[in-house]
Amino acid sequence: MRSAFAVAMLLGEDVGRTERFVAPLVLYAGALAVLFGGAPGPLPAPWAASALLLYPVGAWLAHALAESEDDDSRAVTLSAAGGPWPVAAGVLIAATAGVALLGLLAVVWGVIAAWGTATTGSLLDGLLAHLACGITGAAVGSVFSRPVIRNEGVALIGALVVLVVTGTQPWLPPVGTAAAALGSGRLGVGPFGDLIVALLVAVAATALVVRVEQGGVPGDLGARLRRLAGRLRR
Repeated sequence: MRSAFAVAMLLGEDVGRTERFVAPLVLYAGALAVLFGGAPGPLPAPWAASALLLYPVGAWLAHALAESEDDDSRAVTLSAAGGPWPVAAGVLIAATAGVALLGLLAVVWGVIAAWGTATTGSLLDGLLAHLACGITGAAVGSVFSRPVIRNEGVALIGALVVLVVTGTQPWLPPVGTAAAALGSGRLGVGPFGDLIVALLVAVAATALVVRVEQGGVPGDLGARLRRLAGRLRR
């Protein structure tokens, strides 16, 4: 676990140095300014949109972290970390730290903009919903990056499809149910349940990345991905 945190710090420094975090940060901050500007209405309903927006932002951050090194640098990191597990986990740890900070920003901004409408319960629900959406997004971003998908076009299109399809279904945990619960009070698996599902998705994503890194992806899946990449290039 220590190696994973070390990798997370290393990748975070790389992304910070190259400023690849600036675009998602500015876009999310701009969206919050629009959402919470004027009279956003009583909480927790305004948080539904900010939590849902953190889903693609989390994917963007994780992708930036996973792609921050070239192949040679990644090989050195894999060797120094002791294998693919710490590296894959480090990507998600760093991305989770980023979405946690952005989620906290959204919750605090909402409290200030809709002063007096938040309760202790709604604050907790808002924090957990933002975490669930952000962590799930980070899991998606880590899968649609190297080493699973090396073609940027395929990764972008695939990630967009997954984000749109899974993020617009209010019955589908963890993202859909988390946002729907904040916006309409519709019951799903609950805020803690959404966070647990998000963590399970993150673990599954890490396992997939590790399996690919170790060369354990079935040949037919790899062939299908290569054929899809070729069609997109044409």
